[in-house]
Amino acid sequence: MTPVAVHALDPLQDPRWDGLAGSHPAASVFHTRGWLAALRRTYGYQPVAYTTSPPEGPLRDGVVFCRVESWLTGRRLVSLPFSDHCAPLVDGPAQLATLSQFLQGQARSQGWRYIEIRPKAAGDAGIRDLAGLTRSQAFYAHTLDIRPGLGDLFRSFHRDSVQRRIRRAERAGLTYDVGRTELLIRKLYDLLVLTRRRHRLPPQPLDWFQNLAVALGDALSIRVVSQGDRPVAGMLTLRFGRTVVYKYGGSDARFHHLGGMPLLLWRTIQDAKADGALELDLGRTDCDDTGLITFKEHWGAVRSSLAYFRWSAGSPERQRLPGLGRRLAGRLLTHLPDALLRATGDRLYRHVG
Repeated sequence: MTPVAVHALDPLQDPRWDGLAGSHPAASVFHTRGWLAALRRTYGYQPVAYTTSPPEGPLRDGVVFCRVESWLTGRRLVSLPFSDHCAPLVDGPAQLATLSQFLQGQARSQGWRYIEIRPKAAGDAGIRDLAGLTRSQAFYAHTLDIRPGLGDLFRSFHRDSVQRRIRRAERAGLTYDVGRTELLIRKLYDLLVLTRRRHRLPPQPLDWFQNLAVALGDALSIRVVSQGDRPVAGMLTLRFGRTVVYKYGGSDARFHHLGGMPLLLWRTIQDAKADGALELDLGRTDCDDTGLITFKEHWGAVRSSLAYFRWSAGSPERQRLPGLGRRLAGRLLTHLPDALLRATGDRLYRHVG
């Protein structure tokens, strides 16, 4: 049997990519040219897609990656950095097996530390059956079916944790704004800095959010709830097909008692339904983050497993920052002034994609 050739393409330059990313049933907003352009503009990652389709023909399949080249964390191919999931766009196990064999050869010949794929489900296109593939990380994903009427949806929410907090926020007179203006981006970013500090993590760079807004255009919305002139909760959502994706959120803990985040999510659901969406993707959650898991499930979101997989060129991966080191780094970050905390994020994230 003649071996199937694998070809590389630049998804930002090849016009066929938009057609595949727009029509394949496994595609998401993370496959789009806008998301890829923002990754390159912010972090310098060069996108590349591999396909069994010849350059002169229609694009039938593809797996898209970013080349991450870092003196700190090594050289690797990731599909895709800062993306909750990015399924291989293939028709079945045979195509994926061909691409898998090619990619493992690339890892060895090009000196990549590893190649990582992030399917939406572990069973996508026979991923579990691929030789040489090991699971690297595991998360939960949550999705909320928003097809029922607004009244039915509201009644399905947890009475104390959701319904009462939404009513409290409405009584408090919190205001809601949505758009993509620079003012809204900066309000959201300030809230993200507060939230990341509570989690002992630096924020991603401000220009990441600015570049996303430019590159994704109408597919991106910044949503902010305020008390008077003071933002109390904010989120960034992405739209793809009939799905709205919650990607980033932040809040000011001093105002949590007002119920700003529940009101914000409820207004997002109302907007999504009015715009014809059928599903709200609430994103990935660490498996040990019981508080966030409970929050999402109080809205009636359905949990599923999300796993990432790697082909490693050498020995199995070792944790670069042991538990004690992570705790010490986290304690340091909580005491950094805002300017230094932001500067840490500006310099760090291009190495961890």
